[in-house]
Amino acid sequence: MITLRASADKPASFVARAAAALLACVLLTACVARDAPRPIVVQGAMDVEIRKLAGAIQDATEERVSGWTFWRGTIDGYPVVISKTLKGMENAAAATAIAAERYHPIAIINQGTAGGHVAEVHVYDIVLGTHAVNLGSFKTGYRAGGRGSDMAEWNPLDLMRSDGSAAQDPNARTMRRFAADEGLLAAARLARGLYKKGRVVEGVIGSSEVWNSEIDRIQRFHDLYGTTAEEMEAASSAQIAGLFQIPFLGIRVVSNNIMNGEAYDTRTGEACQDYVYDVVKAYVEGKPKSR
Repeated sequence: MITLRASADKPASFVARAAAALLACVLLTACVARDAPRPIVVQGAMDVEIRKLAGAIQDATEERVSGWTFWRGTIDGYPVVISKTLKGMENAAAATAIAAERYHPIAIINQGTAGGHVAEVHVYDIVLGTHAVNLGSFKTGYRAGGRGSDMAEWNPLDLMRSDGSAAQDPNARTMRRFAADEGLLAAARLARGLYKKGRVVEGVIGSSEVWNSEIDRIQRFHDLYGTTAEEMEAASSAQIAGLFQIPFLGIRVVSNNIMNGEAYDTRTGEACQDYVYDVVKAYVEGKPKSR
């Protein structure tokens, strides 16, 4: 707090004028902050998923919050924040909450690489996540010692449906689906024709901190929950964005696909960033720009 007091060399009239000027400055700053456009936050977990975008925005400045890094800049004059979330559901959720509180974004796009869940998608294809689902939240069936494990007995567990024990609540045994924002989806569809390295398809992105390599398990996820690709962040970011009521979209490029034998390609991350850059440009078209 700034306090202005009269003194021999600063009479009361001077203090009054200074206080009035300071108040005007504060009010003007508040008006500018209120009128300034809210940024779009674009997330990626790893350098291969985020560095090209961070280098492509104009007038970029780097900010760090503990272990998370953010780059603030503009695309076509509109404010954008590039967020390196780090890998995994917890890191992505924390980075999303930080971004929501720190930058008050108008929208969040979580993008990066993913493994395919169906043979029909190929490396370099882009998946627009009409929904994201958490593939790490289940209640297993009871099995006595020595009887092993059977995924067919697992039931999904919606931890947001019950205040008590979700495992004891039959209403919580559903797969929560985090829907994409229609405005962001519309922008992604507009940019579809600019992407030349593969197809742009729509599907369900599954997230968990498990790298699934069992064909039958992957097929079951697809059959039951409609998954097109899997990764480790989108559903948790979507969940936190939803709690903050921030429009959200997950975009993933297929970097490998065990369902058709296509090997991992590190260059897919850059291809996804190029596409997402065009999505952001389509989304901000016609919106008021930074002053």
